[in-house]
Amino acid sequence: MTLETKKSVFVELGKFLKQFSEKDTIKKSDVLHNDLFFDDFEKLIHLSQSHNGWYTPEQVYFAIKSWADALTEENLDKWLSQYSSEFTQDDKTEKTVALILAGNIPLVGFHDFLSVLITGNKALIKTSSNDQHLLPFLAKYLIAVDESLKDKVTFVEGKLENFDTVIATGSNNTARYFEYYFKDKPSIIRKNRNSAAVLNGKETKEDLEALGEDIFRYFGLGCRNVSKLFVPKDYSFVPFFEAIFKYQDVIHYEKYANNYDYNKAVFLMSNFKLLDNGFLTLKEDPSYASPISSVFYEFYENIEDLQTRLEADAEQIQCIVSNDLVKNSTPFGQTQNPRLWDYADNVNTITFLLTTK
Repeated sequence: MTLETKKSVFVELGKFLKQFSEKDTIKKSDVLHNDLFFDDFEKLIHLSQSHNGWYTPEQVYFAIKSWADALTEENLDKWLSQYSSEFTQDDKTEKTVALILAGNIPLVGFHDFLSVLITGNKALIKTSSNDQHLLPFLAKYLIAVDESLKDKVTFVEGKLENFDTVIATGSNNTARYFEYYFKDKPSIIRKNRNSAAVLNGKETKEDLEALGEDIFRYFGLGCRNVSKLFVPKDYSFVPFFEAIFKYQDVIHYEKYANNYDYNKAVFLMSNFKLLDNGFLTLKEDPSYASPISSVFYEFYENIEDLQTRLEADAEQIQCIVSNDLVKNSTPFGQTQNPRLWDYADNVNTITFLLTTK
């Protein structure tokens, strides 16, 4: 398959996904293979919560929309244009890439899957037990669009065997296992990361409402969810709490509410001082990884020192949200809408796949 053919296949997938929306799913006559896949995919969206309690229809629809928006001809061209001279056109140098995927949010491993196929390699995939259905379904759709992909995609349940390189995502604990187990293979091993926001008190209500999206999307389970706030001395959290009140319905979801009650109780029994609005607790803490339903915060004295701190902690941070207060900031409300060229852990997957022997 040529690069243009590969891109066209994923553009068709983008058109298929574009039909599905929480508010107005519309079946379109010009989308390929709707007769085979449309109804079953809609059913799968609503069944996802029975497979993983955190995968509510709202969250799955959001993930689908994010990928539908990403998989356009324009985005794929922009993403891949810088590598065009490096791509092989006949796939004679293809590798088998083992993908060990996380399952914390819907389709979290799709970018790795896309990267492997778009570079002309084979994907040997071990899904997370928390997300075993969405990606295999989309793989079947891609194969229906181009049958030559059938030999490029394999899902495995047991031991991974006969592969050339590895991309594995897990916790800090599992990463140590991965690093030992795959020590003889070229690899990308991803560990725990969290995201932070830097505020200075001049944010608008709209900024802070958008920050709520960065905190509460996927119930805070993603590495791109903001779990830490850096605020100046004497910062008032009143505008923040007023702005995020629109997300109060999150407490009506049982799994989130259970985490809120449990984590709040643990904090209080430990005599920690908390700020609390009834569905989110704020705790002063130097760590980045806060539990579900809680966000840590820390005071800073000057932005230059904070920039140095963030650079030193770079391996713990996925992205930083601010109004350009620090380098390489992500705008408020955009953490869960990464572009194709926004690589997890800032490791360029395409370059890795194209240059690894």
